[in-house]
Amino acid sequence: MAKDTSNRNSDHSPHRCCWSCLGPLSFHSQAVGDMVRLSRGGLLAERRENTFKNGLVFSSRPLKVQERIRLRVEKDSFNWSGGLRLGFTTVHPIARSLPLPIMAIPNLTETPGHWAAPMHESFCRAGVELEFWVSARGTMYICGNNGREQRLLSGVDLSRPLWAMIDIYGQTCSISLLGSEKREFFNTRRSCPAPECFTSTEVDKHCSLMTDSSSLDGNSDEYISCLEGPEGGDASCCVACMGTQASITLPCGHRCLCNQCASKVLKQFGTCPLCRQNIRAPSGNGRRASVRA
Repeated sequence: MAKDTSNRNSDHSPHRCCWSCLGPLSFHSQAVGDMVRLSRGGLLAERRENTFKNGLVFSSRPLKVQERIRLRVEKDSFNWSGGLRLGFTTVHPIARSLPLPIMAIPNLTETPGHWAAPMHESFCRAGVELEFWVSARGTMYICGNNGREQRLLSGVDLSRPLWAMIDIYGQTCSISLLGSEKREFFNTRRSCPAPECFTSTEVDKHCSLMTDSSSLDGNSDEYISCLEGPEGGDASCCVACMGTQASITLPCGHRCLCNQCASKVLKQFGTCPLCRQNIRAPSGNGRRASVRA
């Protein structure tokens, strides 16, 4: 079946974006299963409905650890059994021989550098949105419409670059790539450009700095340690949002948070971002926060 080559050189095309951008992300145009057609700039992958196999696609670039790749199932067919297979590989897509193997499992998973798992049918129905990623310990997770994270497999090799590997198999006929995101301390980094299927509100928020406490993820020591303050101990601007004057003086003596961020930091972590001293509550207007007993 004909393949869309409109993004053939997209892997290396320069782009201008903000500091929180993870880089462009699409399906790789040069490593596509024989029965797959790419369109919409490499964001839509469709497998012919008269077969259940030859539906392999890969990401256009390596994914970072904890970078969540987001997909939506666009079309399904109950002529076949089984469904989507998701995974990762350390083999560069352009290093693969064509035609590609007919299935990810077992054709690729039986060879070094490939990890994949079959999805439950509840993840393979049209309209379902999901995201999958690899943790810092090499464990692969998936999260669907219900927001519950599920462990899929472990033992993924993190010592080499990892490309996403997706098999549009069985009942799954087409999928859209909705981009990716990596949640960090008071910041969510996203891929670009924003996919066409994003709503206008989501496009406005694309690659913006997130200050919602719901975006906080991970161990407090790991994420607080990434905040760097000046040698003198005070920050002229808030070390969390980096956009507002620091007005809160903590009991340790550090003035490093604005009013808005202070409540979120202390509620989530309860420590000073610079020295990690335990704090009960912040105060402004010349008053200091109290230290936990």
